[in-house]
Amino acid sequence: LGHHPQKLDQLYSPLMSYLNRHIAGARFELEGSSSFPHFEQKLRSRQLDFALPNPYQATLAMDWGYRIIAQAGDSEDFKGIFIVRKDSAIRVPADLKGKTVAYPAPSALAAGMMPQLWLATQGLNVRGDIENRYVGSQESAILNAYLGEAAVGATWPPPWRAFQKAHPKEASQLRVIWETPSLISNAVMARADLPAELVEQVRSVLIHLHEDSQGRRVLDAMETAHIHAATDANYQVVRHFIADYETRVGPRP
Repeated sequence: LGHHPQKLDQLYSPLMSYLNRHIAGARFELEGSSSFPHFEQKLRSRQLDFALPNPYQATLAMDWGYRIIAQAGDSEDFKGIFIVRKDSAIRVPADLKGKTVAYPAPSALAAGMMPQLWLATQGLNVRGDIENRYVGSQESAILNAYLGEAAVGATWPPPWRAFQKAHPKEASQLRVIWETPSLISNAVMARADLPAELVEQVRSVLIHLHEDSQGRRVLDAMETAHIHAATDANYQVVRHFIADYETRVGPRP
C-alpha cells in the first residue's frame, strides 16, 4: 500500500490482534513489503495467505491464484488527488508541461495510474510533457510537493488525511488542486488454496467489524470506514480502467 513500515504497523497491527482473538486455530501476522514491486513479487510467488492489494494489483493477483473476499473502504474515497504548495503558480494541468510530478510508484493505482489517466484526459502527453518521478511512498509524494522537488505530488485521500494529522505545519502550506473520478477501493484477497472455512471466518469478521466498539477501533486505526463483502466480479471495472489507461497513457506498469 506504499506505507513506511512504522506506519503500516500502526495501521494494521490492531487488525491482526483482533483476528487472533476472534478466529481459533489460526495465527495472523502482519507482513510488510519494501516497495510496490516487492509486494507484487510476493503475490506472484503466492507467499501470502491473505493480502490487501490496490485494485490494479488485485486484477493481477486474480491470475496468480488469489480471489477477492471483501472491499476495504468506500469507493468514493478511492480517487487520486493532486497536492501543490499554496504558493504554487500551477493553476491548470497545462501548467505542468516541463515540470515534475511525484507519485509513490508506477503501479500505485489511486495515486499513480488514475492521476496519469486524468492528466491525459486534460490534454497532456503524460510520457512526454512531464517528468514522472516515483518516490516510494505516499508521504514522500506529498513531501516532494512541500519541498518544491516536484510541482505536484499525487496521492489519495487516506494518506493526505494522515499527513495533515501527523504534519499539520507542513500540511498548512499545501492544498488539493485537482482530483480524479472515483473507482473502487482496495481489495481483501485470500489465496485460492486456503481452507474455505478459514476464508469465510476471516471474511465474516472483516465485514462485521463496524458492529462493535473494538471492531470500530480497528477500522479507525486502518483509517477505513467500513469493509464490504465483494467478489472478483466487483473488480471488473478495473479492467475497463486499465484498457482506457493503455489507450490514453501507454503500456501499463
